[in-house]
Amino acid sequence: MGAPGSPYTRKMVALLRYRHIPYAVIWGGHQNPPPDLPQPKVKLLPTFYFPNSDGGVEAVVDSTPITRRLERDYSGRGVIPENPVLAFLNELIEDYADEWLTKAMFHYRWYFEADRDNAGPLLVYWSVPTLEAADAQKMADMFSKRQTERLYVVGSNDVTASTIEASYLRFIDLLDALIQHAGYVLGARPSSADFAIYGQLTQLAIIEPTSATLTRARSARVRAWLDRMEDLSGVEPAEGDWFTPEQAAERLKPLLSEIGRVYLPFLKANAAAVAAGESDFRTNIDGQIWQQPTFPYQAKCLQHLLQTAEAVPDSAKNDLKEIFSGTGCEELVT
Repeated sequence: MGAPGSPYTRKMVALLRYRHIPYAVIWGGHQNPPPDLPQPKVKLLPTFYFPNSDGGVEAVVDSTPITRRLERDYSGRGVIPENPVLAFLNELIEDYADEWLTKAMFHYRWYFEADRDNAGPLLVYWSVPTLEAADAQKMADMFSKRQTERLYVVGSNDVTASTIEASYLRFIDLLDALIQHAGYVLGARPSSADFAIYGQLTQLAIIEPTSATLTRARSARVRAWLDRMEDLSGVEPAEGDWFTPEQAAERLKPLLSEIGRVYLPFLKANAAAVAAGESDFRTNIDGQIWQQPTFPYQAKCLQHLLQTAEAVPDSAKNDLKEIFSGTGCEELVT
């Protein structure tokens, strides 16, 4: 179950298409859940319904562990490189897309009036397309007000707006260069990091008027890439399509520097505040003040990255140290 306005839904539908995994989508949300299916413990989109060992069905959320489950359960056309260096880089970039780029998505959707006016009715009609226009507008106004009041939760406010917007535009330039070189972020075949980026950009570069205009003006290549990413069922990947570690070191340095510039400082400050039991925190990101409430899930993201790096074989860890040198990501493997 998912919604077109959910970047994580779009991420997973495109991934299922690429991997040739049979699926069916229930368009909707937890305000009108399927009556014959279980509810997840945490109500997020998308919600996957998997058969369990008892012959029943379990409701599962969180796109990243779902992607790993699909890698285990279905062979062929995998989205996670076997090389441990590439696999960790994929882990980091996917996490950046899921947890940092989504700040830009939420910011552009609700910070500007034109974007709020655009998003509110769409979110209603995506869920209930048969509503009368007047009723839909009332729901849209209520939803827009609630979401705008929650901007502070993801760190979007008058203080942080310029940091979010500048980081997003830099990212579009970086993605443009990667696509031009090989077609995807980690080589000539899509990774789970590509699908995570795609999910966020289905909103930022297509739906939200302000960021969509900025994206198209910045890179027609990126905008066109999104249309191709929607259905990669015809792509025939080969193992040699991934970057080698040497190629990754050359090609990914600028993107890793952006991650070290904005995302890791956020993760570290947030994790420290969570550990101290603080309800919010204030730090400096990219030379600007950053302030927002603490977010326990993103503290777990940092912990997961550190634990994953710790499990990387020593030879691969040495390669990662060289790749991360000077990017601001060094602490992940030291």
